[in-house]
Amino acid sequence: MKRVVITGRGVVSALGSDLSSLMEGLSEGKSSVKAMPDWEGYKGLRSLLGAPAELQNEKEIPRKARRSMGRLSLFGVKAAEQAIRDGKVDENLLTSNRFGCVMGSTMGGAGDFLEAFSTILRNYDISELSSMSFFKCLSHTVTMNVAQYLGIKGYVMAASAACASSLQALGLGYELIRSGRQDVLLCGGAEELHPIVTGTFDILYATSTHYNETPSLSPRPFDKKRDGLVCGEGAGVLLLEEYEHAINRGAPIYGEVIGYSTCGSGTHVSQSSREGMRACMKDALKDAQLNPEDVDYVSAHATATLQGDQAEAAAIGDVFGGQVPVSSLKGYIGHTLGASGAIELAASLEMIAQSIIYPTLNLYDIDPQCNQITHVMKPLKKDIRVVVKNCFAFGGINAALIVRKLNN
Repeated sequence: MKRVVITGRGVVSALGSDLSSLMEGLSEGKSSVKAMPDWEGYKGLRSLLGAPAELQNEKEIPRKARRSMGRLSLFGVKAAEQAIRDGKVDENLLTSNRFGCVMGSTMGGAGDFLEAFSTILRNYDISELSSMSFFKCLSHTVTMNVAQYLGIKGYVMAASAACASSLQALGLGYELIRSGRQDVLLCGGAEELHPIVTGTFDILYATSTHYNETPSLSPRPFDKKRDGLVCGEGAGVLLLEEYEHAINRGAPIYGEVIGYSTCGSGTHVSQSSREGMRACMKDALKDAQLNPEDVDYVSAHATATLQGDQAEAAAIGDVFGGQVPVSSLKGYIGHTLGASGAIELAASLEMIAQSIIYPTLNLYDIDPQCNQITHVMKPLKKDIRVVVKNCFAFGGINAALIVRKLNN
């Protein structure tokens, strides 16, 4: 099997338009969660919190290409361009059939869905739709638009597994390179913030509703006073590359992907499964040929839902005991859904480089039902060699990916 390394990173988040802005926000302990007063017009919506990102310089993308891009695709393109620049990819490599793209999102553009159906329902006249509406609503709209805009001719695939989408995209990229089918892949995901997305969780009583007047105090992963998630938006894209290929072209190397697993829990459509999470992490460790004690940090999914955090803490405790530091980044940037795995993995790579673990924001009083693990509650200086990144999604879909400092 071939080795797979990470040679480029691109991030757009509520903390800023690039990876350095994200890391600066983490180091400052900054919350990007805001009150969303415009959402008050949506009847029945109880949670009025979000972590919005700023879409900068979108008109740099030519209008002809931009016409098929909704908000989440624009985020995806911006992050992909960053990853290409960071990875020093030239035009010949980018447009070769050995360069591919695997990206994901929870769905197509939520705002574009609403606009399209509102148009149809107004007069039941489909002819009033924009010719580009369909392309913005497609479930693979991010992958399609990134690949088309950049002229990618290799494997082009989409992952659509809600909150696990971008981590599954990275896992699929890892497997494609390891098996020799591609040399380089842009992998990750994008998501947009919209009240109908928050509303989906709101109906399930999974959103934060007690902090509408004090936005920066939520979400609160693992905290005794947590009351649900806060949706965010943005994109995370990582450049995965076969090790020898990266060495030969002098690419920067930020880490090596050494293990991956994804599995179904098979028990409940919306409730997290301790057993499924545990099985997924154990299988990823087996793939990486590691023991639990070899891991230095677990980047938890931990969205601040009551049942989800409890199940994940128990599962991590089952696998690693109380020895491995654990934190969640959702308190800083909200839950970016299909983009969360890639954004948070990019941050984890920087933590490896900086030898620091950033704490779980808004964690003041650990829930006794989440105390099986070592919570990071203030910045922790530590030599980090191996990181496990978790993502757990609706439908009982579990994913875990393991990266390490490059081991020559």
